[in-house]
Amino acid sequence: MIRSILERLGHEPHHCSTARVGGGDIHDAYRVDTPQGRVFVKTNDRPLPEIFQKEARGLEALAAACKVDGLLSVPRVLGVGDDFLALAWIDEGRGAGAETGRRLGEGLAALHRHTSPTYGWTEDNWIGSLPQRNTPLPAGQGPGPFFASRLQAQAQIGRRRLGARLLASIDRFEQRAPELLPLMSDSPALLHGDLWGGNWMADEKGRPWIYDPATHHGCREAELAFTRLFGGFPESFYEAYDDAHPLEPGHQERIDLWNVYPLLVHANLFGGGYASRAETILRRFVG
Repeated sequence: MIRSILERLGHEPHHCSTARVGGGDIHDAYRVDTPQGRVFVKTNDRPLPEIFQKEARGLEALAAACKVDGLLSVPRVLGVGDDFLALAWIDEGRGAGAETGRRLGEGLAALHRHTSPTYGWTEDNWIGSLPQRNTPLPAGQGPGPFFASRLQAQAQIGRRRLGARLLASIDRFEQRAPELLPLMSDSPALLHGDLWGGNWMADEKGRPWIYDPATHHGCREAELAFTRLFGGFPESFYEAYDDAHPLEPGHQERIDLWNVYPLLVHANLFGGGYASRAETILRRFVG
């Protein structure tokens, strides 16, 4: 497959050197050295519908916003098809220190200043290998109804595995969503949408890069909450973000609530204790 992809990208395969690299749980990934430079290619011989095209469109939207501010970087899309996505290769640095964390925080704050009058996106897309609902809803309703629709979409996917008590808690949350997540002064922000520690890196110059998005317009509190779910980011990241674009009062009390969504996604993908964690959080808010 990789030979065919290289030909479609305009390369002579016998002039290229290819090596497998880590690329997540869904796709095969390769580093390809071509006469024109190094390329990252991920492929799938049984791809989900438009998964690569939707990711490419999300990356391009993030890249356009980040280019305006010049603080955060996004890999350039070199080619996309039904069965592959090719990106410019980024050489990873030795580690992310405090300065890189600060740059990431400032860059994400700048990204979140790109806003929309609606929550959602121009199309549904994917988070991991699961559909992500992006049906637009007006900002004037607050973030609650959009977030509730996201939870209900995951509930439908996992109806047989999430358990009756968790599903009932999701229903109760939907009824109280406007109260628990009220109207905020912020407009829906442009979000990466899947920003955990594995979806960003620092290059050799310490510049932060983001990739593998589930792009949409949403509440920026949700993005920041997710960064804390699996160990958190450098403390300098949070300090820089807060200096550049402080969150609204009460955001700390909502961190666990926002993380119900990625917990449901992980429960549907991997099982384990994610569903029980989501249920415990929801019961704390809705009884």
